Amino acid sequence: MISDGTGETVEQTVKAGLTQYMSTAVRLRKFKNVRTPKAALSILDEAKKANAIVVYTIVSPEVRQVISQSVHDLGVSAVDLLGPMLAVFSNYLESTPVAIPGLLHEVNEAYFRRIEAIEFTVKHDDGSLVDDLQRADIILVGVSRTSKTPLSVFLAHKGFKVANVPLVKGIEPPEELFKIEQRKVVGLTIEPEALLEIRRQRLEKLGKDLSDSYANISFIREEVDWAMQIFARNRRWPVFNVTNKALEETATEIEKVMLQRKDYEF
Repeated sequence: MISDGTGETVEQTVKAGLTQYMSTAVRLRKFKNVRTPKAALSILDEAKKANAIVVYTIVSPEVRQVISQSVHDLGVSAVDLLGPMLAVFSNYLESTPVAIPGLLHEVNEAYFRRIEAIEFTVKHDDGSLVDDLQRADIILVGVSRTSKTPLSVFLAHKGFKVANVPLVKGIEPPEELFKIEQRKVVGLTIEPEALLEIRRQRLEKLGKDLSDSYANISFIREEVDWAMQIFARNRRWPVFNVTNKALEETATEIEKVMLQRKDYEF
């Protein structure tokens, strides 16, 4: 089995075919990252000596042509898994393949990174598992209803592991928040009047008393001021005002700032 990538595609395809021959023992050898004619020819010589069948997934037209010609000259049985398919695709799509090895693996890696980030983010919502904050890429901090959870989920879909920690007036944030890499922490604030409206709508939806201090403008102003005092004590935390901003806008701003911190690798 010869591949110019990880070899997963050719291996899985060969094994799928061999399941139809359960009574026959076959020894498999996989050669991955084969990207030059010289490397391919060396493997074909081994295949000739072993009287083996060659199955290959090669996107480079040059290397694929060398293999095709060489197996013919050597009298080696071979199956080109990608060549015929790419020819049909190119004709149908009226386009030329980019011929870059390993793209499927890169796509899969990115997909699984996103899934892992989403799972992490869900488990670390609203101050959960604060002893595990060091594993997060981004930690969002702010008072209630400053979009911490939706922002966390939005950023997670971009591949960031996000935790969020609520700030409650008069209660010091968990000490774990100050022990981790401080460049991971992001503060969220909002204009008190806007927060009042959001909280009133929230209480109405839940059928709760609107006179609660949770939706009292004086309390909200004190709460926002208190949060800003915490942010001021931690000057490495960038602070974003989410007032009347779309989720996507704030998320993009956070992502931009975090990625610009080149001295810190996610």
